[in-house]
Amino acid sequence: MIRSALLWVSENGWCSNTLPRYGFVRRAVRRFMPGETLDDALGAARSMAERHRIRALVTLLGENVADEAEARAAADHYVHAAERVAATGLDAELSLKPTHLGLDLGFDVAQRNVRRVAQAAEAHGNWVWLDMEHSRYVDPTLELYRAIRADHERFGICLQSYLRRTPDDLESLIPIGAAVRLVKGAYAEPPETALPVKADVDRAFFDQAVRMLAPDARAAGLRVGLATHDGALIRRIDAWAEANAVGTDAYEYQMLYGIADRLQQRLAREGKGVRVLVSYGVHWFPWYVRRLAERPANIGFVLRSALPR
Repeated sequence: MIRSALLWVSENGWCSNTLPRYGFVRRAVRRFMPGETLDDALGAARSMAERHRIRALVTLLGENVADEAEARAAADHYVHAAERVAATGLDAELSLKPTHLGLDLGFDVAQRNVRRVAQAAEAHGNWVWLDMEHSRYVDPTLELYRAIRADHERFGICLQSYLRRTPDDLESLIPIGAAVRLVKGAYAEPPETALPVKADVDRAFFDQAVRMLAPDARAAGLRVGLATHDGALIRRIDAWAEANAVGTDAYEYQMLYGIADRLQQRLAREGKGVRVLVSYGVHWFPWYVRRLAERPANIGFVLRSALPR
């Protein structure tokens, strides 16, 4: 019930426009993002790299833009970000949402904008990851990915393990040697579309992770990013990999800034690949509430932030 309520809040326009004005909400979000600017994100990425040898992903928060000028501005920002990352020498890849670059405005609009970002990143030897949103966007997002991936190899896509269709989508991507970030999923979906029970989602995530690490997938050149903060699931995946002689260089764990810091650092000390998504920007509220929905225990942190100091 808590998760459903939080997902409703994340999609409610009044909440998105009103709640971020409250100081306690802004204080609480600082746990999950270092600031609202690219400089803030790159500063956090540098700190993680220097202190813990943790790599980064950076993403400008935003989605469902209303006109082509907004979509073009988001693409302009990512082109600039690709240049800034290259200038810093950081291992910090770019991650973006298709609707932030205009997917609601038409496939051609999104393709034009995302392709510009992919070209800019590839010119500097960097990667771009295409995020996955509501289930209604899966088909156009996969089409967008395949169109651009044909010309740009340093281009990855996200799949959500809770969607019932994901095993088939994964099978379609393995032969082309795609780069896949596997997440559990963070949008409100009907049970006929997405698995409603957490244990089933965990099982699906493990099964899909194992499929991504199978010999034929590795031979095809599949790049594997496993996005989870679930320590038990990570131990299970690592045990399977060790038992099947899959080296730790065959996959990396991808996590969120401000969540499971100790786990991130322990995995890095053990020589595991760890990449942390650092989010920034002014349009953070829907993203932030979805993070709470993924881990309702964080609500306690928000409530403590509301108390007078």
